Amino acid sequence: MSMSTTQPALMVDDGLLHQSWLTTWGRRTVSISVYTFVGALWLTTSPAWSLLALLVDVGRRKWRFPLLRFGVFILAYLACEAWGTLAALLLGVVTLGGAVGGQERYLRWHYALQRVWTRALFAAGQRAFSFRVHLDDDVDVDGPVLLLVRHVSSADTVLAAALFANQRRLKLRYVLKQELLWDPCLDIVGKRLPNAFVARRRQQGGPSSSTVDRAAVAQLARDLTPDSGVLIYPEGSRFTPAKQQRALERLQTSGHAQLAAQASTWSHVLPPRLGGTLTLLNTAPQLQVVVLEHAGFDDVGTLADMVNGSLVGRDIYVRFRRVDVDGVAPESRAQWLFDEWAKVDAWVGAHRQAVATKPKV
Repeated sequence: MSMSTTQPALMVDDGLLHQSWLTTWGRRTVSISVYTFVGALWLTTSPAWSLLALLVDVGRRKWRFPLLRFGVFILAYLACEAWGTLAALLLGVVTLGGAVGGQERYLRWHYALQRVWTRALFAAGQRAFSFRVHLDDDVDVDGPVLLLVRHVSSADTVLAAALFANQRRLKLRYVLKQELLWDPCLDIVGKRLPNAFVARRRQQGGPSSSTVDRAAVAQLARDLTPDSGVLIYPEGSRFTPAKQQRALERLQTSGHAQLAAQASTWSHVLPPRLGGTLTLLNTAPQLQVVVLEHAGFDDVGTLADMVNGSLVGRDIYVRFRRVDVDGVAPESRAQWLFDEWAKVDAWVGAHRQAVATKPKV
């Protein structure tokens, strides 16, 4: 594998590249129009909804004003979307899609845009909801990284970028669900950078979605440089007891009874899906594995939780932990992954006890 510091743009066949220009820009026309309309409406009516949210919070005796805070955060999110989408569109026009200045510079500018966007969104959330981050990060990496991230809430989606990748100027490649393409910034910038948007359902008249997904994920692990990495959410979804039960049943039916028995004792994380993570390790065994563990977002799984104030004033504990995979045989990596995820469950359980109880708002 090439370890040079420069490379051409990586084209990832994630099952969407066959879409026509009309289909892609049809989706973008709809999403950009909706976001623009909602953003303009949210901004122009901000005095009215701010006063209404304040009155509702007072009427409910929510003295930390969670509804008002939520409205302010939505305004900040829509603002990030507006300037991020505009910047991406202008960048595409000015460079003629990378023809002017070259693909290397084109990618570098988009990674810079991604850093600014994630930094701004995380700062907006932290200020709007006044949550505190307690960070444990003494990880030293000097090569391509595989970042395994626990996922429990929409609020944790930019933790890896804001607290790890941005400081190291790490060029992360993401494994994301296709539904996120309805976010204009993620659609435009995400498709210009080497990311994989994977499907959750079987494709009509084609190969199974898992076959397409694994091929797309494998491409992300090719031509990596020392300043790049791949991010994946091994659990594939947010933790709920119902999802845990379904995941355990899938393990049983797929012949992984021992792994299912191990995961049945966990209380905070789902069993990791084997396909994506093992595909990345098998494709690029030189990847340095870092696990992102966090506690504090567990009670903020939905927008309703944010509206009700579950995130206001929370203590969020975050740890980046280097994991040694050298010497683990390919046939033993499934057990290795489950052993590491058991440590995540134990760490989350211990730190949830230290998380401040939900404030009275």
